[in-house]
Amino acid sequence: MTTPHWDPTQYLRFADERTRPVHELLARVPTLPGADTPVIHDIGCGPGNSTAAARQRWPHADLTGIDNSPDMLATARTHGEPDAHYLLADARDYDPTPTAPDLILSNATLQWVDGHLDLLSTWAHALKPGAAIAFQVPGNFDAPSHTLLTELRHSPRWNPTLGHDTTPAGTHHPTDYLDTLTAAHCTVDLWETTYYNLLTGPHPVLEWVKGTTLRPVLSRLTGPADRTAFLTEYRTLLDQAYPAGPHGTVFPFRRIFAVATRT
Repeated sequence: MTTPHWDPTQYLRFADERTRPVHELLARVPTLPGADTPVIHDIGCGPGNSTAAARQRWPHADLTGIDNSPDMLATARTHGEPDAHYLLADARDYDPTPTAPDLILSNATLQWVDGHLDLLSTWAHALKPGAAIAFQVPGNFDAPSHTLLTELRHSPRWNPTLGHDTTPAGTHHPTDYLDTLTAAHCTVDLWETTYYNLLTGPHPVLEWVKGTTLRPVLSRLTGPADRTAFLTEYRTLLDQAYPAGPHGTVFPFRRIFAVATRT
């Protein structure tokens, strides 16, 4: 899959909607071994909105945000949680063993990582008793926002350029996460929620996916004319699938949550 060039400004156009799930995730994390001063690693911290949420929950935590995007980390350092430590690294290379964190947090990141069930198992086995993994991932890969993008990518015009894998690795059924984490000696709290986001402004669903799912596609469309043509086609499809109503555009978004505590 193409490594996307992330745009923090575009991502944060819907900051409230993107950050609400991490607050709800962190609210379910039990007491950690570090009590009021836990060591927390935020994997895929992006522009720091999830790191800031962790700071709100644990004001005295030792926080480290980890991301593979220099642009996202630059925003995190200045507009996310400036008092955290930040590290440029890939989630695939993260090893919790040396630092023994009390919490590994991952907000809407693992869907970009192939084989992340194995990664979660490795992280869970490395936890000390009472430490936890808390993550949430999108569960909407069968929604029109994704299926229409796949169909358009494989259409005759775009298949030569975009027919390769330009989409996130995807997520698993909730029971797969439950089985993986339980097998790693964790007690698991797992749930899912569908948010009915009411978006405003012109073509709001396109603006939403331009901050996430569409990033690797846009990375392949280097010519301005091709980019404009593709966005026009995709925008038309999205406007038909998500028509504007009298109060805005309803954009349903299912998410999967898990908090796994090592026993």
